[in-house]
Amino acid sequence: MNKLIVFQSDFGLVDGAVSAMHGVANVVDDSLKIFDLTHDIPQYSIWEASYRLFQTTEYWPKGTVFVSVVDPGVGSKRLSVVAETVNGHYIVTPNNGTLTHMKKYVGLREVREIDETKHRREDTEYSYTFHGRDVYANTGAKLASGTISFEQVGEIVTLADVTELAVGEVVKTDNSVKGTIDILDVRFGSLWTNVPRDVFVSAGFKHGDTVEVMIRNGNKTAYNNRIVYGRSFADVYPSEQIIYVNSVYNMAIAINQGNFAKAYNIGTGQHWEIEFKKMK
Repeated sequence: MNKLIVFQSDFGLVDGAVSAMHGVANVVDDSLKIFDLTHDIPQYSIWEASYRLFQTTEYWPKGTVFVSVVDPGVGSKRLSVVAETVNGHYIVTPNNGTLTHMKKYVGLREVREIDETKHRREDTEYSYTFHGRDVYANTGAKLASGTISFEQVGEIVTLADVTELAVGEVVKTDNSVKGTIDILDVRFGSLWTNVPRDVFVSAGFKHGDTVEVMIRNGNKTAYNNRIVYGRSFADVYPSEQIIYVNSVYNMAIAINQGNFAKAYNIGTGQHWEIEFKKMK
C-alpha cells in the first residue's frame, strides 16, 4: 500500500469529528499521508458522496484508500464494507449507495464486509453513532498502512448485494438527447448532467451550434432557451450562458461568471430532466 488515505464526509469542519478521524488514523500509523476530499457533502446526501468519489478517485495513485462517511443509517443493520475498484483504489464506506457511481462507471473488483470484531477501535462497542471514527477511519488506516491486507478486512460481499441508487437514463432521439441533472459544480452553480460527451456529439451537435435547452422539474418546465455549445467559457461574454464538456466528460451548462442554478432556481436529481434539442 502507498500509505495515502483520503477522507470524505458530510460532517463539515465546525466541530471535532473530522479531526477525530484524522487522529485515529495517526494512532494506527503516524507516517500515513492524510488528505481530505471534502467534508461539505450536503447532510445525508449519499448520492453526492457517490458522485464525488467518481469525480476524484481516478486521479490518485493505485492503492490509495478513500474513507467516505455519509451515513444516515449509522448504527443500523446496513453493512460496513471496503471495496476494491478495478483501478486498484480502495473505498471504506457503508453499503448504503455510496458505491453507486464507482460500480456503474468504473467497476468494482471485489467488496468485503468489515469484521468489526477485529477492526473496530477497542472499547467502542457501546458507541453506535460514530462509525466514521470507530470503524471506517480505523479500518482504512490499517489497510493504508499495510497493517492488514484487503483479504483480512472480512468476508466477501457479492457484487449483487452492493446497494445502488437509481441513476437517470440517457435517451437519444433523431433530433435530441435527454438526460438528468446529476449534480452542481457547487461553488459556481454550473449544472452537470449525466449526458456523456460522446452521446451528445453522436447526435450531431458541433462547437458553435446554438442548441435549444429545456429543463423540467417533474411536469413543470423550469427553463427553456437557446444556448451556444462552446469549448470554454471564453467563447461567450460574461453573464452569457454556455453548454460545455465538464471535467468528467459529461455535458454541462453554465453562466460565464455567474451562477446558473441560482439564476433559474434549478436543482438536481432524477426528477430534474434536461433535453438538448437541435434547432430547426
